[in-house]
Amino acid sequence: TDLDGTTFVIIRQSGATGQLYGSVAARDIVEVAGENGHKLKREQVRLNAPIKSLGLHEVSIRLHAEVSVSITVNVARSADEAERQEAGENVIDTLATEAQAADEEQAIAMAAAAAELDTSPEGDEE
Repeated sequence: TDLDGTTFVIIRQSGATGQLYGSVAARDIVEVAGENGHKLKREQVRLNAPIKSLGLHEVSIRLHAEVSVSITVNVARSADEAERQEAGENVIDTLATEAQAADEEQAIAMAAAAAELDTSPEGDEE
């Protein structure tokens, strides 16, 4: 079937660690498949638990009693991020690296500000 191996992009909001603020459930997958010309019923989507993180998630679709196909659900915060994930980037790792760099920049800026505020005595004041 032409559904086998298809990738569907679902855009969601997430926190800095890649955890979704909501989740992606079977009905969301049915909806995105329908928007792309594939009619599915919710009970055909084999999802053990809702998807709760960014990334590429393989999902089984049961077409008939003996026929299942596999699709990929690309959960991202933007179309650009979905493309980067499709190309193999782990955006959760990228988020962690960016957060660490921001923390380091903030620490450097705070150290510089503290140095400027250094209150060493400049002599006796009466």
